[in-house]
Amino acid sequence: MASKFSIRSQFDLLHEQLSLFCEELQNSNIVKSTYFELPKIDKEQEEKAPLSISVNKIKGQEATNKIVSAYKDLFMGQKVSGKVVQRHPGLIAINDHDGGLQARLKAVNEAKQKFKELILEIPNNDARFEAVHSAVPSLITIAGYRKIHSETAIPYSIRFTWMTKHATRTLSKEAALEMLSRSSNYSNPRMIDQQSWQTLVEQEKIRVNSLNSKSKLRIRRPTRVSPEVNVRFTAQKRYHVSAALPFILFNPHPETKLGDLSNYEKADSHPRKRAYNFLVDRIYLEKVE
Repeated sequence: MASKFSIRSQFDLLHEQLSLFCEELQNSNIVKSTYFELPKIDKEQEEKAPLSISVNKIKGQEATNKIVSAYKDLFMGQKVSGKVVQRHPGLIAINDHDGGLQARLKAVNEAKQKFKELILEIPNNDARFEAVHSAVPSLITIAGYRKIHSETAIPYSIRFTWMTKHATRTLSKEAALEMLSRSSNYSNPRMIDQQSWQTLVEQEKIRVNSLNSKSKLRIRRPTRVSPEVNVRFTAQKRYHVSAALPFILFNPHPETKLGDLSNYEKADSHPRKRAYNFLVDRIYLEKVE
């Protein structure tokens, strides 16, 4: 299992490479810079899926400054929400004909991937939280993982859209009880004291224990709508990636069409769509009928 020292050492390497990348980016030949600022999320909003999201488009040097800050946004600080990680959609086009900045970006993403692999060696989420925040206090773990996506070819277009994804996992009654037992040993002291946490988990275990041993369970975790980048070469050749961090287009071609991120408005739900009655609300655990 990853040690506190190995986690800290790999993070320090990641942070060093990221700092060098941001410095080199600011001194590079920037052709175009656009940042799509999203509203901050407070504690009252973090449990609710938004019905609408307004986007503030920023251009030029101010956008470049925002983009650099986005890449460095790794720590909690004074953030109002501890559960929802801020997303930073944007697009920066850079001339990098000698490939120096591309090489630095590759080193950054490799360091991020190694950091992620190190953390995922730890067997469960609660233990990971404890290990990461002991080694690197106040780190937003997923922000450390986030890859900085880029393109070096000449696409027909780069556009932005909003995407809703679904996270579903099936498990047995025994597996659910094991998960709850593990989580009883961990808590977030900023949110709840250890005794109250263990009482809560015991109540959850009682509800699960009341089920038939052959009951099928499912974790159906709701996901927030998130911005994505759509890169298109032809009608058949295209791909999309997360826009959690600003996208980089290296050595841009003047004919590549660059789009904006529009405001988000949730479509009306289907009238027959049912409301979910979770067995354990905290982990979105439900019984499969």
